Amino acid sequence: MTGVCCCCAALRPRYKRLVDNIFPEDPKDGLVKADMEKLTFYAVSAPEKLDRIGAYLAERLSRDVVRHRYGYVLIAMEALDQLLMACHSQSIKPFVESFLHMVAKLLESGEPKLQVLGTNSFVKFANIEEDTPSYHRRYDFFVSRFSAMCHSCDQDPEVQTEIRIAGIRGIQGVVRKTVNDELRATIWEPQHMDKIVPSLLFNMQKIEDIDSRTGPQSSPTGGVKEENPSVLAENCFRELLGRATYGNMNNAVRPVFAHLDHHKLWDPNEFAVSCFKIIMYSIQAQYSHHVIQEILGHLDVRKRDSPRVRAGIIQVLLEAVAIAAKGSIGPTVLEVFNTLLKHLRISVDLELGDRRSSAGSATLSTSSKESDERIVQNAIIQTIGFFGSNLPDYQRSEIMMFIMSKVPVLGTTSQILDPSHLGDLGTRRIQIMLLRSLLMVTSGYKATTISNALPAPFLDPLLSPSLMEDSELRQLVLEILHNLIDRHDNRAKLRGIRIIPDVSDLKIKRDKISRQDVSFMKKHGQQLYRHIYLGCKEEDNVQKNFELLFTSLALTTIELANEEVVIDLIRLAIALQDIAIINEDNLPMFNRCGVMALVAAYLNFLSQMIAVPAFCQHVSKVIETRSVEASYFLPETIFKDKCDLPKSLEKDETDLFFLTNKIAESLGGSGYSVERLSVPYVPQVTDEDRLSRRKSIVDTVSLQVDILPGNNTEDKVDNTEEITFEALKKAIDNNGLEEQEKEKRRLVIEKFQKAPFEEIAAQCETKANLLHDRLAQILELTIRPPPSPSGTMTITAGHAHYHSVPVYEMKFPDLF
Repeated sequence: MTGVCCCCAALRPRYKRLVDNIFPEDPKDGLVKADMEKLTFYAVSAPEKLDRIGAYLAERLSRDVVRHRYGYVLIAMEALDQLLMACHSQSIKPFVESFLHMVAKLLESGEPKLQVLGTNSFVKFANIEEDTPSYHRRYDFFVSRFSAMCHSCDQDPEVQTEIRIAGIRGIQGVVRKTVNDELRATIWEPQHMDKIVPSLLFNMQKIEDIDSRTGPQSSPTGGVKEENPSVLAENCFRELLGRATYGNMNNAVRPVFAHLDHHKLWDPNEFAVSCFKIIMYSIQAQYSHHVIQEILGHLDVRKRDSPRVRAGIIQVLLEAVAIAAKGSIGPTVLEVFNTLLKHLRISVDLELGDRRSSAGSATLSTSSKESDERIVQNAIIQTIGFFGSNLPDYQRSEIMMFIMSKVPVLGTTSQILDPSHLGDLGTRRIQIMLLRSLLMVTSGYKATTISNALPAPFLDPLLSPSLMEDSELRQLVLEILHNLIDRHDNRAKLRGIRIIPDVSDLKIKRDKISRQDVSFMKKHGQQLYRHIYLGCKEEDNVQKNFELLFTSLALTTIELANEEVVIDLIRLAIALQDIAIINEDNLPMFNRCGVMALVAAYLNFLSQMIAVPAFCQHVSKVIETRSVEASYFLPETIFKDKCDLPKSLEKDETDLFFLTNKIAESLGGSGYSVERLSVPYVPQVTDEDRLSRRKSIVDTVSLQVDILPGNNTEDKVDNTEEITFEALKKAIDNNGLEEQEKEKRRLVIEKFQKAPFEEIAAQCETKANLLHDRLAQILELTIRPPPSPSGTMTITAGHAHYHSVPVYEMKFPDLF
């Protein structure tokens, strides 16, 4: 070498002479290959000298960096790379330390070319598989430096892109190297992930911003795509997540939330959705629930943020759930729904709070806030529905029960959705939101038996009277019932209420009713009939309500009807017709005509389904008469935009009505048991009717109180109770009367629910005969001239005394 005497050079260690010989006098000539081969052979032959070779190379490189002799720097790094690739012994550990020290020197320099050079060397090192792990080596400096390079803001765009690509490749090298090491857990520490993940997201985001401003570009070739920081960062991000395990998954996901929060990327949330799609597709399927839990936790943290931010997070949750639902959800199913229902309640509270605070001052900002809250609520409903509809049937039935338990209904309480704190408007909003969610969950649900789809703990609150006080609520309940009852996808064929000329053209699909379905209708059929009956009596019904009621009757006929159910449905239809004719509830004329049209459309459908010619003939004759004389009794006319309504309905126009005796005669000839058709349909009474606004049912059934065993009319007639002051006092005791009436109603309900129909009919007939005989006796005694002397009655000081007078001698007024 220049400047070194021959004696001094001969005295220098051999490894230094070999290292010096690889450097030419002019760096432009590059590495001296012959001398490099000698150095490599020496290093392989004497691996214990590797650490000294590395230290000496590092010394020379540091000196050249300081003197800006970048040509020699390139030669030194090339020599280090070749030595690193050629040597794999245990003695390479000290050499690696010198190598990493030289790479660090290059990365610390302000020269972009040296930073890129150091990165390339590190990437080559990262691809080398070492024989034994290194327990003391750490990569903290490289994580920090490569992350900083990912955020390069050099004024020259090309240099900036080059440095950022180098930083991303460096991070990728760190990840690969640490994952392959036995001590790979160190890279997953939060202090490292908080630098790596945001650096990758920053590059993915920046390029997306540029693309959004410049518009779509032509698809690049493979080489160009590799030079794109966005593509490289995404690939590195996917690789990082793909190597994550159970214990470090959360550390890799949490920095994503911090980055999205810091850069306000939840509104709009296109980039956030893109990130979590990458996450869900990159991680192992069994860890999906970890990501969902993190999203739910972040939603709780940001629960007081603006509605659009919360809606953005919920939409991200929807995308994550959509991907996770195809694989393993884990234990987070109920947690997802519970958290979403909680945020639904929070959103409704915020919406109502804004409305109350701005009462009397309708401002644009308030209406905007309410609209934003509706966006949040719709996002929650969509997420609940989509998640639930992708679950297996056994889990979906549990979710249906879970959601129904949160619906605020009369007589039930919910820990999350307590109706006492919501008010009427808030309760109605919650009911609508949850029923819409339930509607989406039940969509496409196919249960083998109807009892699995509609178990009693689910059916009872769904058909609660408190869910019938609003037209929209009733519509949602009926649509949910359609989803669960329709197991052969016939609902679309029945859409719209109309007189169907030929039902066979619809190609209705049906199976023979199973024994389990027969048992269900015996237990719960009255609940379904009652819901339809009461639904027809509501004044706020619109065309959609009547259409859904018709579909409910038709689906019940298709899926659940045997001969006994057919008779019950006909009794129900006749009872609905009586609602319109008698009009005890003072319904508007449109509602009365709508009920008549509903009955006509259904009986036309039912008659063709059971295919009894005489029954079909009677129904067709009534419909033809209506089309000529009273077209407003048909759905095609009454549900037009402009329909002339009659001023009144004449009860004696029997040609316009479906008659029970005609139906019984037609069905009896075909083998149907028509005895029950003579018994008018009376809806089943529940405990909730006492607390609801529908008192007419209780009043109607109270007329049948004396049917129970032990309440024989003969015993009552012969049992003469002494009228005393105490008896009168007890009679006016409201509490005593209320308890007696409650117990009496309970017994009546129990009797009608559990006793066989034949027994009830027999007792009704016995009571009717006794009443008839008693009235005849009273009329006979009233007409007969009384014998003389006539009986008298005196009342003294709280006691009533009857003189001994035969009963048959009493006049009619004396009976009361």
